[in-house]
Amino acid sequence: MATDYDAPRKSDDDSESIEAIKERIPDKLSGVVDVDEEHGEGFAIPDVVSEDLDVLVLPPQDDEFTCSECFIVKHHSLLSPRKGKHGKVCIECDS
Repeated sequence: MATDYDAPRKSDDDSESIEAIKERIPDKLSGVVDVDEEHGEGFAIPDVVSEDLDVLVLPPQDDEFTCSECFIVKHHSLLSPRKGKHGKVCIECDS
């Protein structure tokens, strides 16, 4: 059976007031908040590592470029032949 998705779903006769809808909902659920206490107790924030991490940061190499769209340093083989508005763009951002 074909369904006409463009047809209106409700006519003006079917409109129901908000009060009538509220009467159908059980009142006992209106003030209850669902809290799962079992999972909240086991969570602990990890201690911050006090060790200094030694990281060597290198400037872009001769065969690398920084994409002006995603700002990731990439190899020149990933350079798009087209330039972006602000400079070099990788093939992933160009598509």
